[in-house]
Amino acid sequence: MDFMIHMLDLLGTVVFAITGALAAGRKRMDIFGVVVLGCVTALGGGTLRDVLLGVHPVFWISDTLYLAVAVIASISTFVLAQRWEIKAMVLMYADAIGLAVFTIIGFQKGFQVTHVYSIAIVMGMTSGVVGSIIRDVLSGEIPFILRREIYASASLCGATLLGLLTYFELPSPFAVTGAVLITLVIRLAALHWNLSLPLFSIDEDREKKPQRDPEAGDGTL
Repeated sequence: MDFMIHMLDLLGTVVFAITGALAAGRKRMDIFGVVVLGCVTALGGGTLRDVLLGVHPVFWISDTLYLAVAVIASISTFVLAQRWEIKAMVLMYADAIGLAVFTIIGFQKGFQVTHVYSIAIVMGMTSGVVGSIIRDVLSGEIPFILRREIYASASLCGATLLGLLTYFELPSPFAVTGAVLITLVIRLAALHWNLSLPLFSIDEDREKKPQRDPEAGDGTL
């Protein structure tokens, strides 16, 4: 099972590095910018997670394979994108895969350190969404989490499901697979059908209208 988690972690690193590199390409950055954006996207969420959990050194310092994989994936994306056109939806679907994988990795590491389900769920969301937030901010885009997107909520559902399945002692391979799939399905369904959460809207014009004092009457005799 540890091998499976490790492979998922590396897969998430590759996928998020690709999304960072593609975002850099859309902003016409040079090769240095591509690598930087790819690496911070792939490693940012896990870095914040480890800092919050008090894990030192953070994962990509204790195991430099993660940094190497992020750099290689970013450079490979830079080279391949010069030859083949990559549509914007590829970025969206790749990001969904990274979100699903890193949510599960974050939960697993959070639970291993604290053995508290609520904290593990928060760590799952942190791992899943922070990398994309950094990517979008550095590339001058509004982060997914602040748009009318089902993004962080998909991560929350996946992490919560994994917590429930872990609590009821379902075999880990089935629990992990189910959590990855539910996160991925929710995010992809939101992309396909343009789903969003209800919005909170305040009518400013209504607030600006003067309120009549009921004790003052209506001015007539």
